[in-house]
Amino acid sequence: MSGELVYVVPRDRILGDGAWHGVRTAQTDEFLAVVAAHGRFEPRPAMEADRSFKQIIPYLVLRDGERYFLMRRTRAGGDARLHDAWSIGVGGHVNPGDLDLAGGLLREWSEELVADFVPEFRLVGLLNDDTTDVGRVHLGAVYLAEAAGRAVAIRETDKLSGAFATPAQVAEVAERLETWSRLAFEFVEDAFALR
Repeated sequence: MSGELVYVVPRDRILGDGAWHGVRTAQTDEFLAVVAAHGRFEPRPAMEADRSFKQIIPYLVLRDGERYFLMRRTRAGGDARLHDAWSIGVGGHVNPGDLDLAGGLLREWSEELVADFVPEFRLVGLLNDDTTDVGRVHLGAVYLAEAAGRAVAIRETDKLSGAFATPAQVAEVAERLETWSRLAFEFVEDAFALR
């Protein structure tokens, strides 16, 4: 992690005068414009402790119909703050070789999952949570994609396990979901539930 550069935007540029909590669907075009105009790469260790910046994270919620791709992090992962947590989000930092959010999301898709397809990624909202140490320095660009019955598996099985799960199964582990996943799950269930 020490030499890693991550894509950041000054907090005041991305959040303005105030922050919100949860997922917002408004102003995604403006968000992309601000990221393009004010984003830059900075050393990750410094950014993990600097609340004047937000690290921009493409965060994919993958579904197959009504089911969610539900993952559990093991203790082999790099960030101890996330050990043993459950997640419905595929994503991570944007690095210089990615060029942009879409490139970062595509790289994360390839690094984290095994699938013989690349779905259409739709930006559906922005996620902010300043209630945790991790959340204070990150901002999620929430994407939604559909597996459409195609097989998906975890690539790094030492760090993660995962499979598609019904909304009821996700709700059963809601107390152990990472904060972002809990917020994203509530948002997607409310805005995109198949009824």
